[in-house]
Amino acid sequence: MKTILKSEELIQFLGAIYLFSRLHFAWWWFPALILVPDISMIGYAINPAVGAVLYNIVHHKGLGVVIGLLGLMTGNQNLMLAGIILFAHSTMDRTMGYGLKYFDSFKHTSLGSL
Repeated sequence: MKTILKSEELIQFLGAIYLFSRLHFAWWWFPALILVPDISMIGYAINPAVGAVLYNIVHHKGLGVVIGLLGLMTGNQNLMLAGIILFAHSTMDRTMGYGLKYFDSFKHTSLGSL
């Protein structure tokens, strides 16, 4: 089952790359920004619960979709870029086995324990 879920996430990641290619940004913006959402792990410096909440908000694919659609509705390429990057990062993480976090430990995720 994990293989099927990871392949589904990989396809979504490839879709995000395609959507990025439709924007008017140089190709290097994608790799330059893809790890920016991991800044949300700073919450773990406070405690695991705060870290999990902050991490889960930023890594929720719905946030990327909403921001991207807001950009599409307003014609704002920067919002579209932010949404695509958030979505792509979340799918990339899940492809590698990093799920949303439980409050007790960074290693306890929705996809199992790391």
